[in-house]
Amino acid sequence: MQEPTREEIDALIEPTVLEFGASWCGFCKAAQPDIGAVLGRHPEVSHVKIEDGKGKPLGRSFRVKLWPTLVFIDQGKEVGRVVRPNNQDEIEAIFAGARA
Repeated sequence: MQEPTREEIDALIEPTVLEFGASWCGFCKAAQPDIGAVLGRHPEVSHVKIEDGKGKPLGRSFRVKLWPTLVFIDQGKEVGRVVRPNNQDEIEAIFAGARA
């Protein structure tokens, strides 16, 4: 799958979690069960995994520095973010800003 452009992400209307990471990243692998559990409780939210790394413009446009970074987008705007989540509560917290 080709990486979406920033323009495509900004045009999204539906709630979406962008997951920036790398397939070889140990932190990313360790977080998968928690990410899957939380997103399973939010079927209305789309999930886009983005293989990030050197020379990848989308990650840079979101100032991603550590993996995994989850960015919650709603109506084309960032409303929540978590970097290297340690548990489901930290991931769940990214949805709080959209519902406030």
